[in-house]
Amino acid sequence: MSATGSRFVTITEVGTRDGFQAEKEQISVADKVAVIDALIDAGLRSVEATSFVSPRALPQLADAADVMAQVQRKPGVKLAVLVPNARGAERAAAAKADVMVGFISASESHCKTNLNKTIDEAIADFAQVVPIANQWGIQMHGGLATAFGCPFEGDVPINNILKIVGAYHAHGIRRIGFGDTTGMATPPVVTRTVEAVRNKFPDVQIALHFHNTRGVGLANVMNGLQLGVLEYESSIAGLGGCPFAPGATGNICTEDLVYLLHECGYETGIDLDKLILVAKEVEKIVGRQLPGQMMKAGPRLKLMSTASVRTAVG
Repeated sequence: MSATGSRFVTITEVGTRDGFQAEKEQISVADKVAVIDALIDAGLRSVEATSFVSPRALPQLADAADVMAQVQRKPGVKLAVLVPNARGAERAAAAKADVMVGFISASESHCKTNLNKTIDEAIADFAQVVPIANQWGIQMHGGLATAFGCPFEGDVPINNILKIVGAYHAHGIRRIGFGDTTGMATPPVVTRTVEAVRNKFPDVQIALHFHNTRGVGLANVMNGLQLGVLEYESSIAGLGGCPFAPGATGNICTEDLVYLLHECGYETGIDLDKLILVAKEVEKIVGRQLPGQMMKAGPRLKLMSTASVRTAVG
C-alpha cells in the first residue's frame, strides 16, 4: 500500500502530445482524434491531447485546434494541452481546453534548446499565461522538464527545481508534473527530488512522468508508489521522446503501467483489454513496432492451448 493508504492511481495519457510530437510522418487529425476517443472509451479521464506551441517548432502539432474541436467531450474527462506562452494560452482557451499545462526545463541548457529561453525568462513568460487561464476559468498545471537529469548538464541542482516549483506555487498552482525527459531518473534520484519538494511545498500534488530510456521506468513508478505518489503520466504503446533532447526515447507505456498497478492491487478505472486494442491501433498508425509489452504478451493469466505450440521430440 502507498504511504497515503489510497489504492486509486490517476493516470494522465500523454501519447497524443508527447508521443505524436516526435513522429516525423504527419499523422492525420482523424487518426489523432480516433486515438483520443478510444483512450477515453477505455477509461482514461485525463488526456494531454496536444500542444499549442509554434507550428514552426513542432509541425506535427500544428493541427491542435482541429484536434480539440473534433474530440468527443465526455463528462468527467479533462483534456489538457501544453502552452509555452501567452499566445499559446489564448489559442488553448479558444479551443476550450479543460487544463493548461505550463512547462519549464529545470536545466538552463535544456530550457534554451526546448524553449529558447533561460529559466528566469520562462518563469516570466509563464506569469503571463496564468491570467489568461483564470479569465477563462481554465485549470492550470505546472510541468518541469529534465527534473531528474539533463542530457547536457547531468544532475540538475535541486535549487533549480525548487525555484520553478516556487514560481508555480506563487501563482496558486498545486498540481505539478516532474518530467524525466531523457530517462535519467533512478529510484534514489526520484526519492531525493520528491522529498525535497515535499519538505518545502507540502501542499503540492506531485505527478511523475517517466521515460524508459534506460529500462527503469516502471521501477521508478514502484518507488514513487512507496513515496505515496498516486499520479503518473504515461504514453500509449510507449510512444514518445523529446525532439529537443538527444537520446530521449519513449515514455513508460500506459498499458504496461496499468497492468503493473492492477497486479499490485491498485485501481485505475481503466479497462486494460480496451487499452491494449488502442495500443495495437497506434502501432498501425505510426507504421512501426512500438516498445509496449502488454500488447505483445497480454496479461499473465492469458492462457494458451497446448495445441497451439509444437511438442518437443527426443
